[in-house]
Amino acid sequence: MTGHTAGDPLECFSIPLVLEKEPEVDGLGNPISGPDGKQKYKCGFRIGGGIDQDNTRSPQGYPDKGVYVTYIHEGGPAERCGLQIHDKILQVNGHDFTVVTHRKAVEYIQRKPVLNMLVYRKGVPAIASGDGQPQFQSYSQDNYSMQYQPNARLS
Repeated sequence: MTGHTAGDPLECFSIPLVLEKEPEVDGLGNPISGPDGKQKYKCGFRIGGGIDQDNTRSPQGYPDKGVYVTYIHEGGPAERCGLQIHDKILQVNGHDFTVVTHRKAVEYIQRKPVLNMLVYRKGVPAIASGDGQPQFQSYSQDNYSMQYQPNARLS
């Protein structure tokens, strides 16, 4: 994926990730609360970018004004959920990150203890090959039928 203009449609494979943050604690193991009295959480990553940032001045050389992961704390929640440096964050808990300022992106990330994310990762195959054909076989749900199984567990 080359540079993307905020607000333009984006066609790519997105990777769904669920990041469960860790509660922040002090040196004695006591929970740390924010100014609003709510428990603070840490997610284990940092971001750069946003529609209000100049991507041409980015030390990472990102091609557009998207929100990118610039740091992953080793052993933290971000690393455990599979987030990687240079992932482009497309969505967090339903909020579109392709048209968000840096400050709003930080606010959305800090808002909830669980982040349901969609990210784009360089190197993931394009949706169609050079001949316009999909690279992956798609399957219709019509091809599969659920058989009744009493006492079956769904996980």
